[in-house]
Amino acid sequence: MSAGDSAAVSAVEGKLSELSTSCDLRTLPRRGKPASARTLNTAQIPLVASHPEVYEPCDDSFALVDALLSDKGQLLTLQPSLCLEVGCGSGYVITSLAIMLRQLGSGTQYLATDINQHAVETTQATLEAHGIHADVIATDIVSGLEKRLAGMVDVVVVNPPYVPTPEEEIGIKGIAASWAGGLNGRQVIDRILPAVRELLSEKGCLYMIALEDNDPLGICHLMNEKGFASRVLLKRCTEEESLYVLKFWQDAAVSTNASQSGKSPGSESSWLSPFRSFWHKNGSSS
Repeated sequence: MSAGDSAAVSAVEGKLSELSTSCDLRTLPRRGKPASARTLNTAQIPLVASHPEVYEPCDDSFALVDALLSDKGQLLTLQPSLCLEVGCGSGYVITSLAIMLRQLGSGTQYLATDINQHAVETTQATLEAHGIHADVIATDIVSGLEKRLAGMVDVVVVNPPYVPTPEEEIGIKGIAASWAGGLNGRQVIDRILPAVRELLSEKGCLYMIALEDNDPLGICHLMNEKGFASRVLLKRCTEEESLYVLKFWQDAAVSTNASQSGKSPGSESSWLSPFRSFWHKNGSSS
């Protein structure tokens, strides 16, 4: 991080220390229009800031927000103290999440990161236009925040760079960094997942977009091996791709099963069965 970003991190450190006392230690999508059903509970598109080098809200953004809306009851019950978006882009998702949870009041804090400085500024403008406060930091995933946030984040939302691209396109400057995912679109995702696992509180959950080419079933299996239960909240097919919104949360039973998976021939089929069912029954938009 730059010196300016380090100052921004320091500015939120006090809030994070306060939270630690109250928390349990515990292929490029085509652009679409937001459905009218979500407009009252999410960021308003006319108020979302833009920049030529920042990814605008698209089908994947809307799918992620729709999945969050579908899980709003669970989010309110969770009463998160700290919510984080990794790769905030225009700020549409983190702003929408804050609006959904507005009734929780000042007890919930919001943090967003992006490797693109233009995205940081655009997200801040979107938040301000909606009267929402969040700390927005320019950094690669959560670099520089790992120790401060370890075990403290209750909700993480991620719309990662998932498009299969040549490896050399990963991390390049500008808007391409928002979609370039390398081999099978997994190279950035596979860096995000372990970083996020370390940040999640005991009650924390992760919501993430994945493309069918990313092998979402394999991602769920990977997280299962680390003790996380998985659920497909939404599948959405566009003209160009099939998108999945995946939800992960820690589960003691899953941890036990994962530790025994090498000894129990039936354990893999048992945890995969709900996903196989979803894949067969949900061939269209959810």
